[in-house]
Amino acid sequence: MPIRQRGGRPLASLRFFRMPHPFKPGTLRRTLVIYLLIACLFPPILFSVYTYSSLHSILTNKIRSGIDASLKQEATGLENVVNVLDFVSKQFALDGHIADLMNRYLTTDRTYDKAVIKKDIEESINVVNFTNPNLGLTVYYMPDAQDPVLFTNLAVSPSFGVEDLPPFVPYKGASYFGPHRTQYKDSDNTVFSSLRVVQTDQERPVYIYLETNSNLFEKILNDALYGMKVSHYLIDANGKALFTDEGEAPIDPASISWEMAREDANDSLRSYRDYYLFGYDSPQGWKLVTAVSKSAFNKEINLWLLRMGGLFVGAFGFAIVLAMMIWRKVYGSIRKVNREIVRMTGEREAPVQLMNVEEFDQLLNNFQVMKTTVNGLIAEIGDNERKKYQLETEKLLSQINPHFLHNTLNTVQWVARANGQEEIDAIVTLLVRVLHYNMGKKSMIVTVREEIEALGHYLELQRYRYEDELRFRIEVEPAAEEASIPRFLLQPLVENAIYHGKSEEGGEIVVTVTKVGPDGLRLQVTDNGPGMDDEAIRRLFDDDGERPRGGMGIGLQYVKRLLVSFYGSGDRLKISSAPGQGTRLTVEIPTTLNEVDRDDQSSGSRR
Repeated sequence: MPIRQRGGRPLASLRFFRMPHPFKPGTLRRTLVIYLLIACLFPPILFSVYTYSSLHSILTNKIRSGIDASLKQEATGLENVVNVLDFVSKQFALDGHIADLMNRYLTTDRTYDKAVIKKDIEESINVVNFTNPNLGLTVYYMPDAQDPVLFTNLAVSPSFGVEDLPPFVPYKGASYFGPHRTQYKDSDNTVFSSLRVVQTDQERPVYIYLETNSNLFEKILNDALYGMKVSHYLIDANGKALFTDEGEAPIDPASISWEMAREDANDSLRSYRDYYLFGYDSPQGWKLVTAVSKSAFNKEINLWLLRMGGLFVGAFGFAIVLAMMIWRKVYGSIRKVNREIVRMTGEREAPVQLMNVEEFDQLLNNFQVMKTTVNGLIAEIGDNERKKYQLETEKLLSQINPHFLHNTLNTVQWVARANGQEEIDAIVTLLVRVLHYNMGKKSMIVTVREEIEALGHYLELQRYRYEDELRFRIEVEPAAEEASIPRFLLQPLVENAIYHGKSEEGGEIVVTVTKVGPDGLRLQVTDNGPGMDDEAIRRLFDDDGERPRGGMGIGLQYVKRLLVSFYGSGDRLKISSAPGQGTRLTVEIPTTLNEVDRDDQSSGSRR
């Protein structure tokens, strides 16, 4: 017979299952990918979160320290420039020999003497400039003279003057300017300059004007020190800022002046728009400020974040690839297992094919055990079908024999009546009634009244046999007469009492049926026979034990099975006996039976 699944469809119609969408909720692939993503991304995320704050602080302090160091180096260079200009200007302005030469030059009218003095002054200027390579243009300057430029080491611009120069800071008796364009006529470089009064005996003042080397300023303020693009601002002694780099200023110098003058008690970075500001206060009275764009400042931090992002992308890709590789292995194994399940419908005897994956091979081995068991069950079902056919045949034969006996007894009954044998007629009539009841002509569920009526017929037959040796008494409460009980429950109990309860002095068997509580029923059979010990009681319930020699010869084992069938337990049957004290059989059951059990048993009896 074909094996069918629960819905009734033959297993032979099964096909290989179609895999659902790979990332549909509830699929193994989606679960596998999610778990692997968590496993691969959680450690770097946890590491990044744990280290970001400290690493950010380290990188920020490192960059800030580098900028502060570079800023201090530049500021120190500018301080050195001011100090050099101060030192050299003092040489030119306060040296007695040079001052004497300057007085003689300004007071003499002799051309030859002027030429000699001029030569001496120019040699002094050249000597000082030679010993100070960071100096550039050097000029003795008399503003009120017809020709303001008295002496110079380099050619000056026709518009030479100090009136329009940007003031920087007054320092140690001199005035400093810058940064500004050099007044050397053949250069456009940016320089610092100083102006100091020369000590002379003249009423009109004479000044010494000095400039730094033409490329010194570019060497001092150099982005290479920072490793990033910065913008320089100089704030003079009056708090006015000047942008010192080439090109357009990224921040208005006036904003720089205001921002750097603002008090800030925190040691945090000073931020203005998209820039960080760093400043150095010089003891000479000026301030150097650098503005660094936040993108340049955070370049290393952003690079670290970019690398961590690359790490996350790599981990994500690795998790996806790993999940796909594992899924292909698992999916292939699942398909092979499914193939073995489908093969079972057409090739039940074929052994399963292992796939060299321990877990799935274990599953297939268990499937092979199940397959062998199913094949055995199928063979057993076939064998049981054949035995069932044989039993149905035997059942028909067993039904023929009792009917033949019943018809024969009816013939004996009519012959006895015809010949006037009233006693034989009465015995046969009682026997026919007993057989009619016991052969299942009624339902398996009967009332107490019906069971007692059939038991009465059985006891009438026993009176003919035992005459005065046994007395029978039946006591039934009226309230218990309509209670439902299994058919043929009392007769085996009475048979046991007849067999074991006979007494030489005259035995008595009492059958009582009483209500116990609202839903209970007690059936009790008592005899005054010799009683029995525990071993005799045990033999009564053995399948192979001694059977009663009279009546139906069924025994108490049948009663226990009947109680198990209808009430789920054979322990409802109790025996109380002792040698010389008689025997009491007691059965306590509910007053009603389950309707499903009643219908099933009734249909079973009719079949």
